[in-house]
Order: sequence, then C-alpha cells, then structure tokens
Amino acid sequence: KVLAAIQAELGDDAARLRLYPDPNADLLKAAIARTHEVSPQQVFVGNGSDEVLAHAFHGLFQHGQPLLFPDVSYSFYPVYCGLYGIPYEAVALDEQFQIRVEDYQRPNAGIIFPNPNAPTGRLLPLSEVARLAAGLPDAPIVVDEAYVDFGGLDVIPTAVALVQQFPNILVTQTLSKSRSLAGLRVGFAIGQPELVEALTRVKDSFNSYPLDRLALVGASAAMDDE
Repeated sequence: KVLAAIQAELGDDAARLRLYPDPNADLLKAAIARTHEVSPQQVFVGNGSDEVLAHAFHGLFQHGQPLLFPDVSYSFYPVYCGLYGIPYEAVALDEQFQIRVEDYQRPNAGIIFPNPNAPTGRLLPLSEVARLAAGLPDAPIVVDEAYVDFGGLDVIPTAVALVQQFPNILVTQTLSKSRSLAGLRVGFAIGQPELVEALTRVKDSFNSYPLDRLALVGASAAMDDE
C-alpha cells in the first residue's frame, strides 16, 4: 500500500514533484488522527521523530529550570540540551532500571523519557505516567514512544490515552521502527492543540516543508494499513 500510494503520487511522469508539498500535512495528520482517535488539530508531524523531539526541546523546555530525563536513556537528549542551551539533570533509575516518579516531583523545565526505555526495555505504566503529569501540571511531559509497538502495546496502551486528560502530556512516535519506513523520515507528536501550536510555530520558523510529497502519501498509507 505504501509503494502504491507513492507511485500514484508520482504519476506517469513525476510531474507532481514540481509542486511543493502541503506545509500543513493535512492528509497525514488526518490518517494519524484516525489511527489514534484524536482530532487532526492534536497532531504534529516532522522529518522523523528526531526533528519532532528537537522542536519540542526548542519550543517547550527553555524555562531556566533543568530539564529532567533518565540517566540511562536516549543519547540525543543531552545533545539537544547542548544545542539549545537547556540545563538538564540525568535522574538515576532504580535498581530494576525503572523510573521512580517521586524523583521527578520537583521544580523543572519539563520531563522527557522513552517508554519503553530503549536501552533498558522497561515500561512505565500509564498509571505512573498519569501520576507524574498530575503532580506537575505546569511542566511539559514528553513521552517518547519510538519503541512502543515492540512490547509496549501488549502491556500498556500508548500514552495518547492520557492526552485528553492531561494538557501537559505530549506523545511522540515514529514510522521508522515498527513500520520499517526509516527511509521516509516521518515522525509525529500528539498532544492538546496548545502544545501542537507551539511546535508548529517553531517548525514554521525553521522549515515550512519538512515532509516531501512522497513521504506524506506513503506515511498516510502506512498509518491506514494496520
């Protein structure tokens, strides 16, 4: 289905490639919204989840206080902090390599963590994610679900289930892993419209067209193909 969608977009002579892609990515946002049962206004898309995360760091975490994330975690988190001048603290995991919510209940610029945590494979249950968000209502909390399809959904559902209840939660995912489309470079975030608008402002100041026409139609087909 992905290849068929890309071929249809190309047509017989690839003439459509003369045209800029949709800067709002409405087709893809609608497909993601259908899959996750949210509104398109709650969806942000970017050139891989790394770009989505970079915009989150730039747009959500610059508040003077340190950003908090696990000490065993995605190695790009401190890189982004260095790039954008964000102070951070790497919070130690417990003896079972799990996040302790209590360790994050203090002043901060925000919290980000992978779920499941890619280096350890450990999952933080949604009840604990909810407890974290409830205890820090003014802190943006980014749940990086790059690997949620690998041993996540059979144990816990995606944290998208918490987005309607907690306006400070932003969930990021990618099509690179479970959908095997790393070459298309498509990632996305789901949150309440205020957080999505903040990311959109950063994106439009950087690049209005992060996803090309072929990536948009291919990723849309992939989202609709369960």
